[in-house]
Amino acid sequence: MRVFNFSAGPSTLPTEVIELAGQNIADYKGSGMSVMEMSHRSKWYDEINNECLALVRELMNVPDDYAIILVQGGASTQFEAVPLNLLKNGKADYIVTGNFAKKAFKEAGKYGDIKTVASSEDKKFTYIPRTTREDFRPDADYVHITENNTIFGTKFPALPDTHLPIVSDMSSCIMSEEIDVSKYGLIYAGAQKNLAPAGVTLVIVRKDLLGNEMPICPTMLKYRTQVDNNSLYNTPPCWAIYVMMLNLRRLKDMGGVKAIEEINRRKAKMLYDYIDSTPFYTNSVDKEYRSIMNVPFVAPTDELNAKFIKEAEAEGLVSLKGHKLVGGMRASIYNAMPVEGVEALIDFMKRFEKANS
Repeated sequence: MRVFNFSAGPSTLPTEVIELAGQNIADYKGSGMSVMEMSHRSKWYDEINNECLALVRELMNVPDDYAIILVQGGASTQFEAVPLNLLKNGKADYIVTGNFAKKAFKEAGKYGDIKTVASSEDKKFTYIPRTTREDFRPDADYVHITENNTIFGTKFPALPDTHLPIVSDMSSCIMSEEIDVSKYGLIYAGAQKNLAPAGVTLVIVRKDLLGNEMPICPTMLKYRTQVDNNSLYNTPPCWAIYVMMLNLRRLKDMGGVKAIEEINRRKAKMLYDYIDSTPFYTNSVDKEYRSIMNVPFVAPTDELNAKFIKEAEAEGLVSLKGHKLVGGMRASIYNAMPVEGVEALIDFMKRFEKANS
């Protein structure tokens, strides 16, 4: 029996995508091979790779002056790849809004003059700090943001006002809502939340930012390496990219990012509305900055939190334990989480509250 999996990542995938991938697992299109076995230089895999890249461009309306690549190493590798590729003047400004943003800032600090322009750590990352154009150094190479905060459940309501290229880690919100790619210099996202199984990372970069790599930048971390080789410089994570392609096909058939955004906002509103309606559960994030992907909440005591997680799991509502930095519960309601899953969670929350008040 399939459960409702609220994991922050790797996250749930659409059942129909998993089943379709499973049907072709031993013999892909009469090749006599699984995608996990075939050469990444084969005609079968070349079609998969090209379709996946084309679907990203179509679904996100990526302009022609942006390159799209699929790489390995997760978003954490991009914490270093970004400065190694983009630090032309040796300076970058970071807005620190959570644990992953702190890690990105720390890694970048190895390679240049990296400044924290603003941080929300003073209030345990429960808001997004405001900035003005004057806050950013005029000679910085880029501004880095972590657009959605997986652990603490915050989201930038708008992009910073800046003259600098914006680099955004969109790992936990990629394709969850429509965006204007032309407002960014670079977008990167680990795929294991909204796009695919773990193993592949999406990078979208404006082409005029290419070619400024630091001399110490490893060949495998140079964006130009992958751009010049259509993401096939070395053996890619073929299976993860195949499932990503199937998942993006499904998203297109659903009506694209616009359609899934409507569903995502509906799911989030349902859950937040219930949390706000009762004193039993609390979400500490300022309402203006609430994520529509990750919803942390707590019951009145640690004992009740532990009881909630145990009893929810027994009812097929799994992976609800909050991150250790926050505690309590966290419902990650990514693209593949159906409305029915959120409805089931709210129903359980109501019954749990009644039994434990």
